[in-house]
Amino acid sequence: MLDVDVLIVGAGPVGLFGAYYAGARGLRTAIVDALSQVGGQVSAMYPEKEIYDIAGFPAVSGRRLIAGLVEQAAPYRPAYVLGEEAQRLEHVPGGLLVVKTGGGTEITARAVVVTGGIGTFTPRPLPAGEEFLGRGLEYFVPDGADYAGRDVVVVGGGDSAVDWALMLHPIASSVTLVHRRAAFRAHHGSVERLKAAPVEIITNAQVTAAHGGHRLERVELSTGATLPCQRLVAALGFTANLGPLREWGLDLHDNRHLVVDSAMRTNVPGIFAAGDIADYDGKVRLIAVGFGEVATAVNNAAVHIDPAAQLFPGHSTDHPAPV
Repeated sequence: MLDVDVLIVGAGPVGLFGAYYAGARGLRTAIVDALSQVGGQVSAMYPEKEIYDIAGFPAVSGRRLIAGLVEQAAPYRPAYVLGEEAQRLEHVPGGLLVVKTGGGTEITARAVVVTGGIGTFTPRPLPAGEEFLGRGLEYFVPDGADYAGRDVVVVGGGDSAVDWALMLHPIASSVTLVHRRAAFRAHHGSVERLKAAPVEIITNAQVTAAHGGHRLERVELSTGATLPCQRLVAALGFTANLGPLREWGLDLHDNRHLVVDSAMRTNVPGIFAAGDIADYDGKVRLIAVGFGEVATAVNNAAVHIDPAAQLFPGHSTDHPAPV
């Protein structure tokens, strides 16, 4: 059980910046996300892609952006509840909100800020090998160090698959990319770099079996080939939906977005929203816009929690983060 001032639902870039802002306002904060790592769509779909429209950065990779946001929030020690989907919402006396996760965690908060992007991400599973999840099979590559000197098989044909193959080949013993089609969905420039890299590319094939003891050792392909494999990266994409948030009594637009006002308030007292999941007239879905929205949401949440608090947080130059 956790007791916090602000619960942030969604650990993407907007949610992470919200954790910084809540901390800067002296609010105890927890962040819950169904994914097992922070970063949301950025980490799941384009961690190595350069992003060009983040203020102050001519170019920054998704991985560097997320790492910087985590570092920015770290002095305020937000509690991370990862790999658990926010499911049930209960209203209790005193205006408190209790959110229960699919993992059994119960979080009591005085305000909730939903920064869930386009909803809960669920990785598309491999047709074989799921029994090695956490023992060689992964859906993300949060840290390349664990892949050093390993035989790596990456499955998929989108940006994530190609990005991870390009990232890992300099440190892995070998990298093989397996894709069930001949054509790739990934950006053309990335595919060309992949073809020029020392990466074996096998198309029109799928992983049909995985073998090993306590850890993964090899995989079989539909072509009949067997590959040595200590690390299997499944990059087959994700499904996304609002999931249990639909049952929270929130006003929806297009059945996918949460309707908010200029203070980023939803129709449910104490619940705010920011980022791609929030909707209002003139909405522009960009990370840069989400940063401003979550600052607005958190500052208004601070006033919701304590009506005597000032809406304006003051200038950050006057309130440096604790060391």
